[in-house]
Amino acid sequence: MYRALSDRAGLEDVVVEPTMTAARDMSLPCDEILAAVGHVVYDWSLDDDTMRWGPNALDALGIGTLDRITTGRAFAALVDPGSLATRYDAIHDGSSDAGGGVAFQVQYSLLPEGRTSERQLWIEEIGRWYAGKDGKPHRAHGIMRVINERYEQEQRLAYLARHDELTDCFNRGHLLATLDQTLAETGSSPKPLAFFIVSISNLRAINEAYGFDVAEKTFATVARRIKACLRDGDAIGRFSSRKLGIMLVHCEEDDMRAAAERVRAAVRDDVIDIGDESLAVTVSIGGVGLPRYGRTASEAVANALSALHASRRLGSERFAAYKPSAGSQADRKLVASQSRALAAALAERKVKLVFQPVVAIGTRKPLFYEALARVEHPDGTVVEPARFIALAERIGLVRMIDDRVLELALDTLCERPDIHLSINVSAETIGDSEWTARLSHRLAARSDLAPRLIVELTESIAINNVEEAATFVGMLHGHGCRVAIDDFGAGFSSFRNLRLLAVDFFKIDGSFIENLPANSDDRTFVRALAELARSFKVPVVAEWVQDEETVALLADWGIDCIQGTLVGDVGDQPGSPQP
Repeated sequence: MYRALSDRAGLEDVVVEPTMTAARDMSLPCDEILAAVGHVVYDWSLDDDTMRWGPNALDALGIGTLDRITTGRAFAALVDPGSLATRYDAIHDGSSDAGGGVAFQVQYSLLPEGRTSERQLWIEEIGRWYAGKDGKPHRAHGIMRVINERYEQEQRLAYLARHDELTDCFNRGHLLATLDQTLAETGSSPKPLAFFIVSISNLRAINEAYGFDVAEKTFATVARRIKACLRDGDAIGRFSSRKLGIMLVHCEEDDMRAAAERVRAAVRDDVIDIGDESLAVTVSIGGVGLPRYGRTASEAVANALSALHASRRLGSERFAAYKPSAGSQADRKLVASQSRALAAALAERKVKLVFQPVVAIGTRKPLFYEALARVEHPDGTVVEPARFIALAERIGLVRMIDDRVLELALDTLCERPDIHLSINVSAETIGDSEWTARLSHRLAARSDLAPRLIVELTESIAINNVEEAATFVGMLHGHGCRVAIDDFGAGFSSFRNLRLLAVDFFKIDGSFIENLPANSDDRTFVRALAELARSFKVPVVAEWVQDEETVALLADWGIDCIQGTLVGDVGDQPGSPQP
């Protein structure tokens, strides 16, 4: 295979000469093929430490003369001492040769010193060593290749697994893992720590006034400023879209307020210049002393959030330290109990769907059914979303609920080709690439499902992150699905931004509909919403319709569809379509 090596004494058995006709008839010799793809072949005699190389070794490895790598010891001098392993380590790992040699694989780097190349090279080496009569390694041969590009990509992925790309701070998972590890290391002689959650109070207003890009750059600038005022051993990470988490080592409870003041000063003392805009940022901070008020990261987060809520009640630009109370501890026990029940229901696939029709206001013909999630408890009771969605969002299980709802809805569409369904998704899901991938996979297998699936976003979700919502809506439209804005009117949003989303339905929030005949303010508001939706040329659904008097008013204002107990209760199965 490698003619340059086999021509030399003792190297005939380094590789086996191909015997297939196709290999013998190749127009290029194998050494040129290996060189062309950047592979370097070597043979190493461990008895006398001599190494023999393929003809492209000098160019591939950036070595000036072959004399620098004629022995294993000389080559080892080029290896970065900081490498975790070398070829020598891989061969002398305690393995034994049963007669056919022992395969090894190792990765290390070569430093620029002693080479013509000025860059560090990462090498992947795959080979096999053979034992002598004494059972010790006697000879080895293998192939090396430079893997700088792959190594850099792997390092980048490893970095992103621990860091937030926008801020270069830790991501939430790694921050909390670091906090957990630090708490565990305190052992029986705990050292004082503090954990802060910093909320940028006016980031939403900046987003609405200047756009998503300016808000993100503002967040990144705030993170950099706070990071610069921390000490060695402290840690900072992105906790959520508007919050940062900070772990402060060797911080007594009495020192927390002074530390919070340093953080606030780092943010507020200078305006933030983003392009042509100069912005002032305000923050609220909640802090907890550890391990006194928390021996795990989850306890620290819960107590810091409780303190943050307290700081907001005091006003903007405030700091509050966590102090336990009987009420807060009872609430936390209740949440913990409910959390366990919800997690168990998800694990046991106890989430089910019920269905309510949305009908044309004139014909009362069902146009689609809204699929609503319910959770079944072990005692047989069924829990409605109002009692578990907020909890699921708080403890990070809402994505699992959205995943299960999508799965059940698509299964129902497969079983019932005569109906259309709508499902609701949370704010977490509109940026969840895994949810999107699962949807794409299912729709690729059944293209008939997409036109019969409607995805509902609440108005507040859509407006809080217009750009992300627009991307999500575009993805759904690209698959052929339709999109509805749910709870329309509840958020008093920028209608200009809603129009940018190009949705297929508006669903007026039921709180404006349930008392419509008796409440003149609701009538004025709903009529205005109906006129606005008509200007967008988007069909409108009125929710929570309970009587014919309400229907008459809605029909006069041009409402297209209605939903509520008057035209259909919630049921375990969608009804049959009317002819």
